[in-house]
Amino acid sequence: MAVRASLACFPSDAALQESSGIPWGVAVTPFSAADERGSPPATGDEGHLLPRCESCYAYFSTLCPLHRWSWSCAICAADNDLSPDASARYARDGDQDPPEMRSAFVDLLLPGEEGEAVPAGAAATTTTTPVYVAAVDLSSSEDFLELVKSALLAALEAISPGSLFGLLTFSSKIGLYDVQGPIPIVKNAFIPPGSDGTLFVDLEDVMPLHSFLAPVDSCKDRIVEALETIKPTSSWEITATASEVQDHALHYARGFGLAMDAVVNYLCSEYGSTFELARIFTFLSGPPNYGPGKIETRSDGEHNAAKMPGSDHTFISVQTNFYTNLAASAVQAGVCVDLFAITNEYTDLSSLKVLSVESGGSLYMYSNTDESTLPQDIYKMLSRPYAFGCVLRLRTSTEFKIADSYGHFFPDPQYTNVQHINCCDSFATYVYDFEFQKDSQFSRKSSPPILQIAFKYTTIVHQGDTSDDVSNSISRSKFTLQRRLRVRTIQYNTTANIWDLYDFVDPDVVLTILVHQLICQPQQPIRTGC
Repeated sequence: MAVRASLACFPSDAALQESSGIPWGVAVTPFSAADERGSPPATGDEGHLLPRCESCYAYFSTLCPLHRWSWSCAICAADNDLSPDASARYARDGDQDPPEMRSAFVDLLLPGEEGEAVPAGAAATTTTTPVYVAAVDLSSSEDFLELVKSALLAALEAISPGSLFGLLTFSSKIGLYDVQGPIPIVKNAFIPPGSDGTLFVDLEDVMPLHSFLAPVDSCKDRIVEALETIKPTSSWEITATASEVQDHALHYARGFGLAMDAVVNYLCSEYGSTFELARIFTFLSGPPNYGPGKIETRSDGEHNAAKMPGSDHTFISVQTNFYTNLAASAVQAGVCVDLFAITNEYTDLSSLKVLSVESGGSLYMYSNTDESTLPQDIYKMLSRPYAFGCVLRLRTSTEFKIADSYGHFFPDPQYTNVQHINCCDSFATYVYDFEFQKDSQFSRKSSPPILQIAFKYTTIVHQGDTSDDVSNSISRSKFTLQRRLRVRTIQYNTTANIWDLYDFVDPDVVLTILVHQLICQPQQPIRTGC
């Protein structure tokens, strides 16, 4: 967990911070394997034994004063009793100390908790299977499809053996591939043209999900064969029965919205039994222009929907809420969507990006196929570890508080400053902006400012081969879920000298905070000391 402050030395009061013109906050990368100095956390297996403050619910750490039968919270200074077992646990010496006594940065294994990614009553680890689905746009060029095929070949190399992989295509119809037989088979479901239409038949009825999701290690060759059969709609033969105009329109139809909605519902039936998180890679060659979620293409001069008062700067509005609602459905179904757009057309990413970023996925944009690094990017993305079902909470000592937070998360409907993250990797970063509590300041007599970041998450661990039966590919590779708790408590110095603030500025964090403020509040002036 890397935590970088915009001001490594905190201002002593609000007047000093205001006069400096520097944003005051932190950038948190919770799933980073080490802190900002490269030091890893202390690890352990008894996260459920970590004491919590009865007043503010902060976790015990090395910064908390410890007594024989009690401890004082570093965040709110409240006194908390220790149970006899906890007292004996913290009475150990040397190498026998628990992780929270050895470091202020810990990563602990948790038992299963009701309502979270690990089923209630389960152990700290349970088995699962990673699921990946590739959705390919056929209303595209040959060059686009060749690039996508190269990217999917790279993805197959990065995916762990034993994972399940599904291949589908979309245009004016959805194509589902069964690669578990001697030859790949594709079955299609036609997409109705109406903006509020639904499929005439469920994808489960077109092809059972267990036929669609194939084990990578035993079906890799047939997946490659299936990729070679994919052709753009422009190469399809024109049927004699269809009118020329209608057939031409269908050849360039891109029914992305309904295809994504259908595949999310398709996967939903196996959420919690076959998989805990499914990742969908979607490859777009242009704006969705067919069926629900279609984007109206406009000329460059018509894209701007709002202007900042007194300024020539313009902002592109969101055309449809279809993808916002779809992102919420994806999160509930345990689905993460990664969107790869390879196009120089206006695609309205302001509408489409919600599907990827709010479901915990990534958004990549390439202007052409010649200079695209898509295969390398998807390989790197899939090679990185990721966490899902995450809960992030930042607590501060009593003199200051969180003014705002930025990042791709869902605020908890009940608790303040608790964020839920569907999926994140070791580079996902979240930003917090601070302000002083009313009439509060840091003085020489007060305790130093303290932050505590708690990050609860689930990760998939590959246990390797577990069977000698080569024909049973799924049993050969075992994956387990681990629910873990990562806690880091940090104490900062303060200063009453404005020049000290400038000496301890992190320009990257300052710029990150300013950019988030500008994006989220485009019509509000951003004051800086520059």
